Amino acid sequence: MRKSRLRRARLGVWLWLAVVLVCSACAAIGPGPTPGVAQNLTPLSVSLGDVSLNKVAFLVAADNGIYQKYGLDVHEFITAGAADRIRRSGITVPDEFVSRSGGDDAQISVGGGSPLIYSMTTDARVGQSVILATTDSEAGFHVVSNTAVASIDDLKGKRLGFTAPGSVSNLIALALLRQKGWIPGRDISLVSGGADYSALKAGKVDAFIASEIYYTMAVKNGAKDLADLSDYHIPIAGSGINAETGWFKGNRDTAVRFLKATIESYALMRKNPDVVYGALAKWYGVTDPQQQQDMYRQVARFPEKPYPGVDGIKLVMQLFPGRELQRHTAQDFYDSSVVSELDRSGFIDKANAA
Repeated sequence: MRKSRLRRARLGVWLWLAVVLVCSACAAIGPGPTPGVAQNLTPLSVSLGDVSLNKVAFLVAADNGIYQKYGLDVHEFITAGAADRIRRSGITVPDEFVSRSGGDDAQISVGGGSPLIYSMTTDARVGQSVILATTDSEAGFHVVSNTAVASIDDLKGKRLGFTAPGSVSNLIALALLRQKGWIPGRDISLVSGGADYSALKAGKVDAFIASEIYYTMAVKNGAKDLADLSDYHIPIAGSGINAETGWFKGNRDTAVRFLKATIESYALMRKNPDVVYGALAKWYGVTDPQQQQDMYRQVARFPEKPYPGVDGIKLVMQLFPGRELQRHTAQDFYDSSVVSELDRSGFIDKANAA
């Protein structure tokens, strides 16, 4: 009896030692990511600006643990203005995804180079940021019109809506007019705040510059998907990853990890449409299968190597010739070193080949 108790005691000691050794080994390796549990993650605030397909990669990164994989605890949101604008066209974004602060506390913003550069050179309240990457380098927007407009040429003498001065849609409208040889205010009217279906239905515009989330809703809104502007090959610095300049200088490693997560998320989107459909349904309320598929087809246009869109930045400087803007060179607005570093290291090729 005593021998049996002794054997059990010895067995207990060995089991205890085994647990200690296993736990020590786990501690040496480091814990793996556990969904929903912050493990010394770096907090990062990211403003996604508006509601569009080229913001979905950042939602996919959050929903699939990619940010956590790179040691980031990302709080991302869209602006209240963007939520209100898309709501007027029939899509309601969850309240927890909307910031009422305007995004002033974000270290990274995801948005077009056009509004970034325009605002930094026209608004004293706007801080300085630098474009680290461009995930959309050529305009894939469409023109959506009422059914009375027959063709793109039929827009002459009519009213074309865009979102706001300096916006990507404003840039694209001006680039389109330049290619058509039309002078704004004489040959065609450009209408700010007119890039949604409420403006079209109210007769305030005859057509508007539409991103994919809008032009895929044309038929259900009784409108016409008039023209695909990708045929015009308009360069843009669209949906850039823009870092607040002072923050970037002291947090380059965090920015690198965010870029890694972004690149991996885009690679996942190309391979797995379901992650895109899930994010569209969860965050944008887009559940119609046909609309989801129409939007997913645009994923192929996003570059695998998201170098800053220099041609798009140069176009901003050509079409918005303000004095303060012209005091700069294109190089003042971007830093390609992070993408270049990830490219040279083989990270980008590996992520897209996995």
